Amino acid sequence: MKSLSLKTLEKSLELLRCFSEEKPAWGVREIAKELDMSHTIVHRILATFEQFGYLRQNPENKKYELGLEFLQIAQKVKARIQPGDVLVPVMKGLSEQTGESVFLSWLDGLEGVYVEIVESSHVLKYSVTVGRRFPLYAGSIGRVMMAHLPEDKQEEIISRGLNPLTSRTIVNPEVLRQQLQMIRKNGWAYSAGEYNEGVAGLHMPLFDKNGKILGSLGIAGPDHRLAEEKVPELLDHLMKARDEIQQLLNDYSFRYL
Repeated sequence: MKSLSLKTLEKSLELLRCFSEEKPAWGVREIAKELDMSHTIVHRILATFEQFGYLRQNPENKKYELGLEFLQIAQKVKARIQPGDVLVPVMKGLSEQTGESVFLSWLDGLEGVYVEIVESSHVLKYSVTVGRRFPLYAGSIGRVMMAHLPEDKQEEIISRGLNPLTSRTIVNPEVLRQQLQMIRKNGWAYSAGEYNEGVAGLHMPLFDKNGKILGSLGIAGPDHRLAEEKVPELLDHLMKARDEIQQLLNDYSFRYL
């Protein structure tokens, strides 16, 4: 049998969960009704939380809202958590689902940088090192970022020269511009053999809270395993992982560079 103090603690934590973006303020009677608790107990719990700064009472409508103490706690948690602590587990799940290596890349100026990598369990796999830079015009990993850059930045990249990295690298400026338009429309990019011979990739963009391109998430592997006809199936897994990574980026405001 649970002690009275433990039951009170559980009720107190349940009460805190009532505060949300949809309903950030609550009155005593509202919470009492919502949780089927007595007004006296609810008032006592709210007053205690207010005393320690976890809640504050609006002097105008007398409703309670979350206090600044939670902000201080959140800052301490964010300071302790490193990007990889929360992002890599999602990437590992994507690698297990697709069987391929997963790459998280960041935009740095007019180049891309590998910042987190989860390698495939296959003996034959595509491997690179964290910190390696790559051009944005060649292959899906960079082009999915380039497609969401302002047009003047795209043209600056093109003006610097489209050097062939393989026989399949797109070096025609007009063809590249068409590819960028298609990627913006589709929301993803696929390539095979453009950056490395025999390697295919499928990537999606990541944005900051202002909607500016931040980086990309994707998979890459031998082109015989990651053939274009498999894109619809792989895209479903990638989209779910991308959405989860995007939410984590929004929540924690991580920066690698």
